[in-house]
Amino acid sequence: MPQGKDMKPSSIPSNSMAMSTSLNSIQINPRTPKTPRSPRVGIDDAEEGVELSLLGEEERRQAARDLDEVEEEANSHKKPIGAKDKRNMVLLCVLYLIQGVPLGLALGSVPFLLREHLSYSQLATFSLASYPYSLKLLWSPIVDSVYFTSIGRRKSWIIPMQFIVGSLMLYISLNVQKLLDDPADNIIELSAVFTSLVFFSATQDIAVDGWALTLLSQDCLSYASTCQTIGLNTGFFASFTVFLAFNSEVFAANWGVPHLTLAAYLKFWSVVCYTVTLWLLFFKKEAKPVSEADMSIKAVYKTIWTIYVQILVAIHLVAKIGFAANEAVTALKMVEKGFKREDLALVVLIDFPFQIMGGWLAAKWSRGDKPLQPWLIAFIPRLFLALVATLIVLWFPTPPISTGFFLFLIIHTVVSSFASTVQFVGISAFHTRVSDPLIGGTYMTLLNTFTNMGGTWPKWFVLKGVDLLSDATCKVAEGIDVKATECVSDHGKAMCKDINGDCITHRDGYYAMSALCMILGMILLVAFIIPKARKLQALPISVWRVKME
Repeated sequence: MPQGKDMKPSSIPSNSMAMSTSLNSIQINPRTPKTPRSPRVGIDDAEEGVELSLLGEEERRQAARDLDEVEEEANSHKKPIGAKDKRNMVLLCVLYLIQGVPLGLALGSVPFLLREHLSYSQLATFSLASYPYSLKLLWSPIVDSVYFTSIGRRKSWIIPMQFIVGSLMLYISLNVQKLLDDPADNIIELSAVFTSLVFFSATQDIAVDGWALTLLSQDCLSYASTCQTIGLNTGFFASFTVFLAFNSEVFAANWGVPHLTLAAYLKFWSVVCYTVTLWLLFFKKEAKPVSEADMSIKAVYKTIWTIYVQILVAIHLVAKIGFAANEAVTALKMVEKGFKREDLALVVLIDFPFQIMGGWLAAKWSRGDKPLQPWLIAFIPRLFLALVATLIVLWFPTPPISTGFFLFLIIHTVVSSFASTVQFVGISAFHTRVSDPLIGGTYMTLLNTFTNMGGTWPKWFVLKGVDLLSDATCKVAEGIDVKATECVSDHGKAMCKDINGDCITHRDGYYAMSALCMILGMILLVAFIIPKARKLQALPISVWRVKME
């Protein structure tokens, strides 16, 4: 974004010990926890001593003062949600919805449409489109520090990013037939286009995360993660499950609904993007803080990289290894074994209301004195359900599947998604709680980025590993077998067919990768994640705040 004459310069007032934010014009002191929390009870002296040992002498004294303030806040009556907060919650849901649509396409439906035509290694190349969401930390301080005062700190980025996202979706809709006719030859262009789409959505996400900290009142701040869950999940599943169902000619014929093409779907959402962007530009005012302490890009990076943030980042980078194979490959394997796309879409569509309910419950569970507890508890069912998913693929029946098995798949999907949603909302609520509103966009982005990266970086290795560990041959005649690279993609099958052979997979690398991920996940959970997370959640809010020199 070029700097205009009204572009806000960034500097740190070195003699200021108090910082302010536009969180309903409330003054925020960097050492005072403002997020409502219930009093800390039930922690024995020994455990508390361990937690406080992470702090220096000054922080320990401050922690004692923090606890007194927390008790006072907990004793006060909670105010009902006001009309302004309700309107802003709806706005947040819509902004997160716009993010979810490109993600559902890039991470969900498009890989499914390409699966029959590409190998897992080629799908690994396309999966790079999700990386901007995991790397957005690199440019998030720019989003926090550079903006037009005449437009607003967050709107300066949300408006152009949404306009570009709408334009990219319009471009893809006009060229989708060319790109999908021969995806193997167009894999680079496909990856580049969808990577760009996710990049601009990720940049919009940085600004929305920061705006969420100031858009809602103090009492309603914990609902920001619920808005994120509702918006992102709705957009993601509209682009993934709903689209795949209506894109299926069989589904359209069976239910008497129009067949939905990818081009028409993209054009519809480009219009939605333009409409919401114009409304933001002309009708939504961004509140200005009473006073504001801006930070340079370099200062933003330096102030947030504390030892506590580093530990939390390390946890995020390894937290999703246990179910990486399940999330990256299981659904593709089920379709490969004959599970219809429209049936898969129906299963996840049934699951959607349970995800919304899980988000609401997780937001409530994460408001106590142990905000990470729901997140930690949900690891066990997620790892167990990843094992069940692997066994489902192993013993998947020959189609058509029975009604009983289909109901079992629905129950498994609902329970799995519920546990996943509890983790997502739980950790997002914790991020909202500890993020300093002064640099809310970068602080939230730092934490959310590494959460996303924990699920993104293993995906490429898992998909590559499935191909590497698989053993396939092309059976030309009785006793004559030719070594094949894989028997999954159109290309692999065509190469075997060219020599009048049948492509046969003797060993599927999916099972080895799934077992490896689950074993590593369990070891990391017991030895590293649980002990460190318990210590972090016991820290006072003040240690997460920006320290002014």
